[in-house]
Amino acid sequence: MSLADLPETIPLFPLPGALLLPRARLPLHIFEPRYLAMLDDCLKTPHRLIGMVQPLESGTPGQSRLHEIGCAGRLTQFSETEDGRYMVTLSGVSRFRIRQETTGFSPYRRADVRWSDFGRDLGPEEEDVNFDRDAFLRLLSRYFVAADLQTDWESLEEADDELLINSLSMLCPFSLEEKQALLEAPELPDRRETLAALMEFACRSGSSDEVIQ
Repeated sequence: MSLADLPETIPLFPLPGALLLPRARLPLHIFEPRYLAMLDDCLKTPHRLIGMVQPLESGTPGQSRLHEIGCAGRLTQFSETEDGRYMVTLSGVSRFRIRQETTGFSPYRRADVRWSDFGRDLGPEEEDVNFDRDAFLRLLSRYFVAADLQTDWESLEEADDELLINSLSMLCPFSLEEKQALLEAPELPDRRETLAALMEFACRSGSSDEVIQ
Protein backbone atom coordinates (compact mmCIF):
# COMPACT_ATOMS: atom_id res chain seq x y z
CA MET A 1 0.00 0.00 0.00
CA SER A 2 1.27 3.50 -0.89
CA LEU A 3 0.27 6.99 0.22
CA ALA A 4 -1.79 7.33 -2.95
CA ASP A 5 -3.88 4.31 -1.92
CA LEU A 6 -4.88 5.76 1.45
CA PRO A 7 -8.28 7.48 1.71
CA GLU A 8 -8.70 11.12 2.65
CA THR A 9 -11.49 10.35 5.13
CA ILE A 10 -11.59 7.48 7.64
CA PRO A 11 -13.82 6.38 10.53
CA LEU A 12 -12.45 7.05 14.00
CA PHE A 13 -12.54 4.69 16.96
CA PRO A 14 -11.67 6.70 20.12
CA LEU A 15 -10.74 4.01 22.62
CA PRO A 16 -8.83 5.05 25.76
CA GLY A 17 -5.65 3.05 26.27
CA ALA A 18 -5.92 1.07 23.01
CA LEU A 19 -2.69 1.78 21.14
CA LEU A 20 -2.07 0.61 17.57
CA LEU A 21 1.27 0.94 15.79
CA PRO A 22 2.30 0.30 12.17
CA ARG A 23 2.80 -3.40 11.35
CA ALA A 24 1.40 -4.41 14.76
CA ARG A 25 -1.92 -6.13 15.43
CA LEU A 26 -4.66 -5.01 17.78
CA PRO A 27 -7.54 -7.34 18.75
CA LEU A 28 -10.82 -5.58 19.50
CA HIS A 29 -14.20 -6.62 20.85
CA ILE A 30 -16.88 -4.47 19.21
CA PHE A 31 -20.43 -4.39 20.59
CA GLU A 32 -21.70 -0.77 20.72
CA PRO A 33 -24.31 -0.15 17.99
CA ARG A 34 -22.45 2.86 16.53
CA TYR A 35 -19.24 0.86 16.17
CA LEU A 36 -21.08 -2.14 14.77
CA ALA A 37 -22.38 0.29 12.12
CA MET A 38 -18.81 1.54 11.60
CA LEU A 39 -17.60 -2.01 11.10
CA ASP A 40 -20.35 -2.79 8.61
CA ASP A 41 -19.47 0.34 6.62
CA CYS A 42 -15.75 -0.43 6.83
CA LEU A 43 -16.28 -3.87 5.29
CA LYS A 44 -17.85 -2.23 2.23
CA THR A 45 -14.73 -0.19 1.44
CA PRO A 46 -11.72 -1.43 -0.55
CA HIS A 47 -9.18 -0.33 2.08
CA ARG A 48 -11.06 -1.51 5.21
CA LEU A 49 -9.31 1.08 7.43
CA ILE A 50 -10.32 2.21 10.91
CA GLY A 51 -8.47 5.01 12.71
CA MET A 52 -7.59 4.32 16.34
CA VAL A 53 -7.19 7.54 18.31
CA GLN A 54 -6.85 8.49 21.98
CA PRO A 55 -9.29 10.88 23.69
CA LEU A 56 -7.71 14.01 25.11
CA GLU A 57 -9.82 14.05 28.25
CA SER A 58 -11.99 11.75 30.28
CA GLY A 59 -15.66 11.28 29.57
CA THR A 60 -17.74 9.53 26.98
CA PRO A 61 -15.39 8.70 24.04
CA GLY A 62 -17.94 9.86 21.47
CA GLN A 63 -18.08 13.31 23.06
CA SER A 64 -14.44 13.85 24.00
CA ARG A 65 -11.80 15.89 22.26
CA LEU A 66 -9.26 13.77 20.45
CA HIS A 67 -5.53 13.72 20.05
CA GLU A 68 -4.44 15.00 16.67
CA ILE A 69 -2.37 11.91 15.79
CA GLY A 70 -3.71 8.36 15.59
CA CYS A 71 -2.93 5.15 13.72
CA ALA A 72 -5.09 3.46 11.11
CA GLY A 73 -5.44 -0.29 10.96
CA ARG A 74 -6.72 -2.53 8.22
CA LEU A 75 -9.44 -4.95 9.24
CA THR A 76 -7.76 -8.31 8.65
CA GLN A 77 -9.74 -10.71 10.83
CA PHE A 78 -13.27 -10.71 12.14
CA SER A 79 -15.84 -13.10 13.47
CA GLU A 80 -19.39 -12.57 14.65
CA THR A 81 -20.80 -14.00 17.85
CA GLU A 82 -24.29 -15.45 18.12
CA ASP A 83 -25.56 -12.30 19.84
CA GLY A 84 -24.30 -9.97 17.09
CA ARG A 85 -20.97 -8.79 18.52
CA TYR A 86 -17.71 -8.82 16.57
CA MET A 87 -14.25 -10.03 17.49
CA VAL A 88 -11.89 -8.26 15.09
CA THR A 89 -8.18 -7.69 14.50
CA LEU A 90 -6.71 -4.51 13.06
CA SER A 91 -3.28 -4.64 11.40
CA GLY A 92 -1.50 -1.31 11.75
CA VAL A 93 -0.91 0.48 8.43
CA SER A 94 0.10 4.08 9.11
CA ARG A 95 -0.23 6.91 11.56
CA PHE A 96 -2.24 9.92 10.50
CA ARG A 97 -2.89 13.51 11.54
CA ILE A 98 -6.49 14.67 11.87
CA ARG A 99 -7.16 17.69 9.67
CA GLN A 100 -10.81 18.09 10.67
CA GLU A 101 -13.70 15.98 11.78
CA THR A 102 -16.45 15.60 9.21
CA THR A 103 -20.13 16.20 9.84
CA GLY A 104 -23.02 14.10 8.61
CA PHE A 105 -25.52 11.47 9.60
CA SER A 106 -23.01 8.79 10.61
CA PRO A 107 -23.50 7.47 14.18
CA TYR A 108 -19.71 7.25 14.58
CA ARG A 109 -17.00 9.88 14.19
CA ARG A 110 -15.13 10.41 10.93
CA ALA A 111 -12.29 12.73 9.97
CA ASP A 112 -10.35 14.06 7.03
CA VAL A 113 -6.76 13.03 7.69
CA ARG A 114 -3.25 13.66 6.40
CA TRP A 115 -0.87 10.73 5.95
CA SER A 116 2.16 12.46 4.46
CA ASP A 117 3.82 13.18 7.83
CA PHE A 118 4.27 9.44 8.36
CA GLY A 119 5.40 8.06 5.01
CA ARG A 120 8.00 5.89 6.77
CA ASP A 121 5.18 3.85 8.32
CA LEU A 122 4.40 2.26 4.96
CA GLY A 123 7.95 0.98 4.51
CA PRO A 124 9.60 -2.23 5.69
CA GLU A 125 10.07 -3.20 9.32
CA GLU A 126 12.15 -0.64 11.21
CA GLU A 127 15.55 -1.42 12.70
CA ASP A 128 17.21 -0.05 15.83
CA VAL A 129 20.95 -0.40 15.17
CA ASN A 130 21.94 0.92 18.62
CA PHE A 131 19.56 -1.35 20.51
CA ASP A 132 21.30 -2.95 23.52
CA ARG A 133 18.91 -5.87 23.80
CA ASP A 134 20.47 -7.44 26.90
CA ALA A 135 20.33 -4.17 28.86
CA PHE A 136 16.76 -3.57 27.70
CA LEU A 137 15.62 -7.03 28.79
CA ARG A 138 17.23 -6.52 32.21
CA LEU A 139 15.26 -3.28 32.58
CA LEU A 140 12.14 -5.05 31.37
CA SER A 141 12.59 -7.75 34.00
CA ARG A 142 12.88 -5.14 36.74
CA TYR A 143 9.81 -3.34 35.42
CA PHE A 144 7.73 -6.52 35.37
CA VAL A 145 8.71 -7.29 38.96
CA ALA A 146 7.97 -3.74 40.13
CA ALA A 147 4.65 -3.60 38.29
CA ASP A 148 3.67 -7.20 39.16
CA LEU A 149 3.27 -8.17 35.50
CA GLN A 150 3.53 -11.58 33.90
CA THR A 151 4.33 -12.54 30.31
CA ASP A 152 5.79 -15.22 28.07
CA TRP A 153 9.52 -14.47 28.36
CA GLU A 154 10.51 -16.93 25.68
CA SER A 155 8.34 -15.14 23.11
CA LEU A 156 9.74 -11.75 24.13
CA GLU A 157 13.33 -12.93 23.86
CA GLU A 158 12.74 -14.35 20.39
CA ALA A 159 10.80 -11.36 19.01
CA ASP A 160 12.40 -9.06 16.44
CA ASP A 161 13.33 -5.59 17.68
CA GLU A 162 10.32 -3.79 16.20
CA LEU A 163 7.84 -6.42 17.35
CA LEU A 164 9.32 -6.42 20.84
CA ILE A 165 9.31 -2.65 21.27
CA ASN A 166 5.93 -2.07 19.65
CA SER A 167 4.21 -4.95 21.45
CA LEU A 168 5.41 -3.71 24.82
CA SER A 169 4.34 -0.16 23.94
CA MET A 170 0.85 -1.44 23.16
CA LEU A 171 0.45 -3.89 26.05
CA CYS A 172 2.07 -2.24 29.06
CA PRO A 173 -0.36 -0.40 31.37
CA PHE A 174 0.81 3.14 30.73
CA SER A 175 -1.39 6.23 30.98
CA LEU A 176 -3.19 7.68 27.96
CA GLU A 177 -0.65 10.47 27.59
CA GLU A 178 2.24 8.02 27.89
CA LYS A 179 0.66 5.80 25.23
CA GLN A 180 0.31 8.86 23.01
CA ALA A 181 3.98 9.72 23.50
CA LEU A 182 4.90 6.20 22.35
CA LEU A 183 2.65 6.57 19.31
CA GLU A 184 4.13 9.93 18.35
CA ALA A 185 7.77 8.82 18.69
CA PRO A 186 9.13 9.52 15.18
CA GLU A 187 11.09 6.30 14.69
CA LEU A 188 11.70 3.00 16.45
CA PRO A 189 14.82 4.14 18.40
CA ASP A 190 12.83 7.12 19.74
CA ARG A 191 10.02 4.79 20.82
CA ARG A 192 12.49 2.43 22.49
CA GLU A 193 14.04 5.33 24.42
CA THR A 194 10.61 6.58 25.48
CA LEU A 195 9.56 3.08 26.52
CA ALA A 196 12.74 2.60 28.56
CA ALA A 197 12.23 5.96 30.28
CA LEU A 198 8.64 5.05 31.20
CA MET A 199 9.72 1.69 32.60
CA GLU A 200 12.54 3.28 34.62
CA PHE A 201 10.06 5.79 36.04
CA ALA A 202 7.59 3.01 36.90
CA CYS A 203 10.33 1.03 38.65
CA ARG A 204 11.02 4.00 40.89
CA SER A 205 7.55 5.30 41.57
CA GLY A 206 4.78 2.73 41.41
CA SER A 207 3.27 -0.55 40.44
CA SER A 208 0.24 -1.95 38.64
CA ASP A 209 -2.03 -4.92 39.06
CA GLU A 210 -2.37 -5.39 35.32
CA VAL A 211 -1.34 -8.73 33.79
CA ILE A 212 0.06 -9.07 30.27
CA GLN A 213 -1.10 -12.26 28.63
